Amino acid sequence: MPLSAAQSLAMGELLRVAPAASDLAERFGNAGFKLALVGGSVRDALLGRLSADLDFATDAKPAQTRATLDKWADAIWETGAAFGTIAAKKGIVEPVTVEITTYRSDVYQDQSRKPEVEFGESLEGDLLRRDFTVNAMALELTTPQPTFVDPYGGLGDLTLKLLRTPSTPERSFSDDPLRMMRAARFAAQLHFEIDGPALQAIGSMKERIAIVSAERVRDELIKLLMSDGPRIGLSILVESGLAEFVLPELPKLKLEIDEHHRHKDVYEHSLTVLDQAIGLEARVGGPDLTLRLAALLHDIGKPKTRAFIAGGGVSFHHHEVVGAHLAKARLKALRFDKQTVEDVSMLVELHLRFHGYGTGEWSDSAVRRYVRDAGSLLPRLHVLTRSDSTTRNDKKARALSDSYDDLENRIIELSEREELESMRPDLDGNSIMGILGIPPSPEVGKAYAYLLELRIENGPLGVDRATEELKTWWGNRA
Repeated sequence: MPLSAAQSLAMGELLRVAPAASDLAERFGNAGFKLALVGGSVRDALLGRLSADLDFATDAKPAQTRATLDKWADAIWETGAAFGTIAAKKGIVEPVTVEITTYRSDVYQDQSRKPEVEFGESLEGDLLRRDFTVNAMALELTTPQPTFVDPYGGLGDLTLKLLRTPSTPERSFSDDPLRMMRAARFAAQLHFEIDGPALQAIGSMKERIAIVSAERVRDELIKLLMSDGPRIGLSILVESGLAEFVLPELPKLKLEIDEHHRHKDVYEHSLTVLDQAIGLEARVGGPDLTLRLAALLHDIGKPKTRAFIAGGGVSFHHHEVVGAHLAKARLKALRFDKQTVEDVSMLVELHLRFHGYGTGEWSDSAVRRYVRDAGSLLPRLHVLTRSDSTTRNDKKARALSDSYDDLENRIIELSEREELESMRPDLDGNSIMGILGIPPSPEVGKAYAYLLELRIENGPLGVDRATEELKTWWGNRA
């Protein structure tokens, strides 16, 4: 399929805004090598989305690529050289990052977690090994004029908004099983559909994802969750059965009925909460992985805590505590960093705290505890709690929103009178040791915790009253 005038203009614009491509083409051509822009760079240009990060394919071997880049780049990374990739950066004010990869084909053996890399001989062969036809287009730069290369119909699929593999999906997904997750991710990012044979292959080959490292699965899941349409990708993971191997807690929610009986199931409710949290992300500064993970996982404790109530109905007592443990275990298994694991599990544990106070007015001590327990997660907890209201009853929805507005106003009012964000006892550890005449020991920590509880319950006490309370507590310990 030939390029339209608009698409030809897009290719020209890509080269105009990325002069590095022309510079590199001249260098590689003079050295006797071929060089082509490939993959996402070409796809995004045709979609009208230009990027400063460029991917190239070449017939040069990694050492030859390294030598060709030597006097061009300000920084070069060879960490991917074993896989044929050399990365480089040029410029400081407006830096451009490039990855140049030798033509190759990756093949996973049945039980291998790492691909066997074989270098190829042609651009068409390299494009055949790519995940989807829309990523298997190239702009050959070392020809007399830049030449658009599309041997597998990527341009037509781009027009149809279709994800199709260049080779058979069975071969493609067998060569790299992570491509099954990547299909869901691209569907979420680009709002494309997966073609029938590829979708069927995912369903029949889903177990093969088990050979892929947890780190690669994690990175793909993050990209999916941080896309504009994560619900699309998550639905594909669940409906294809792939989620059973990468995020099994999610499909398990489909069997659980929400205790309010106002949702099709907890699975749909969780996706709605995720959608609503994304809609409120401006409150936390923009797209936020921790918030999105917490929204998706906040009810995963329900399957294990479901209990049927005599006379009808279902309860999920303490599902937030169970869910926090499950979230922590799953995120650890996916090799998420420690901070993300802790933050997400804490948000899951706290997501019902607001409802625990009912509709009555919050006491000052309850507000202080809420702020203390949430800590730096408070802005995210605000968004998660608001997003967790998915009732179709407009009156109830307004009442919940108004009630949470009142809570946030109480926090603001109390913060103006007290230092809620850095809530501490009126006496520090040194003061406690001086007053009680004791050395550093666990007793100091217990005294500090006691004074902190008094601070939360009563507000600032002042040094004199805090000293009196500390002496009384110490004397009563005998």
